[in-house]
Amino acid sequence: MIAEIKSLEFPNPNIISINGIELEVFEAGKENIGNPIVFCHGFPEHAFSWRYQIPALAKAGYHVIVPNQRGYGNSSCPKDVTAYDITHLTSDLVALLDYYNYKDAVFVGHDWGANVVWNLALLHPERVNKVINLALPYQERGKKPWIELMEAFFGDDFYFVHFNKHPGVADAVLENHTENFLRNLFRKNVPLAPPEPGMLMINLAKAVKPLGDPIMNDDDLSVFVKAFNNSGFNGAINWYRNLDRNWHLLADINPIIKQPTLMIYGNLDMIPKFERLQDFVPNLDVISLDCGHHIQQELPQETNQSILKWLAEFNS
Repeated sequence: MIAEIKSLEFPNPNIISINGIELEVFEAGKENIGNPIVFCHGFPEHAFSWRYQIPALAKAGYHVIVPNQRGYGNSSCPKDVTAYDITHLTSDLVALLDYYNYKDAVFVGHDWGANVVWNLALLHPERVNKVINLALPYQERGKKPWIELMEAFFGDDFYFVHFNKHPGVADAVLENHTENFLRNLFRKNVPLAPPEPGMLMINLAKAVKPLGDPIMNDDDLSVFVKAFNNSGFNGAINWYRNLDRNWHLLADINPIIKQPTLMIYGNLDMIPKFERLQDFVPNLDVISLDCGHHIQQELPQETNQSILKWLAEFNS
């Protein structure tokens, strides 16, 4: 039995069988059938990270669809690492549209969810009406696979690399310190400081005292904690373990995204802005908000206003 999430106007989920797996899907604005918008969470998150956007977009006339993607929440967590490559992740979203009988939709992504949305627009352009991405800009496919490049640049302890070179190690640490890890991660106003030695995610999981300020109260944090206590972290981390596989899968794909696109950055985010974004996304608008990485949770009203104003320009 799936426990209800009692916060704001967060809907109860449905379990939907698609693409050979089950997805836990939250939706609102069913009266707005025909005007879909799909929100895609990042790592280590949950559909609940969009709790402030769901009622606002439903009220604005959208059929809001928010899946816990494979590896998260009560969605399926396949054991095979390659089941989390970009082909599977984007095919889940296509199958979700098919389930609702939608030709296309507006897709909104944050962090890893943004990466999936960028690639959905490349692999299945006919299914993406517009793109709205937060925090993570388009990742250019260079001459070297991504993990190989990151290892050369950042070293073996960089968490992307560590997840790949030391399978199972971080997974176990995060699962043994789930609440502490999530409490220490979802922060804002964290003082700028040189990175500590070691692996970032493991350091966060073991840190005794969190830095900065919390971006959610204990009740909201408990939603994430309960979800990862249920699913573990292996499925979510397996997304990272497919980055080089994804690099190969995208070899022959046209890298230009043609859909109207809104990129929302957090000015205090450690992820750098991509100065050549418009080279790959020519139909682009950019907004920067004064916050860190967890944009839609740190500045929910400003995020909603940015999204709604941009979408309204196409409907006027």
